[in-house]
Amino acid sequence: MTTHYVAGFFAGMFLANTVPHFVHGISGNPFPTPFSKPRGIGLSSPVVNVVWSLINLVVGYMLLQHARLSDDNPLSLIVFFAGIAFISIYCSIRFQQKHKD
Repeated sequence: MTTHYVAGFFAGMFLANTVPHFVHGISGNPFPTPFSKPRGIGLSSPVVNVVWSLINLVVGYMLLQHARLSDDNPLSLIVFFAGIAFISIYCSIRFQQKHKD
């Protein structure tokens, strides 16, 4: 049962991380990815961002299948949204500091 909650948390993280990379990529804008140099700080091409967003989407979807989210189990939804909140807040802080370096 615990693995369903862990899967739900990480599903939220991966699915939320899909959005910025996909939007920047299809807009033709470079954006940091784990493949940029320096890692996570430098800019990756729009194509790399689209590919990275699709990888995040597939992994997030696979984790979501294992998570078994349900309205009958509010804790599963809370954990899923906690994953979304965690990665969103972390990235907002991380990328804000990038511009101060």
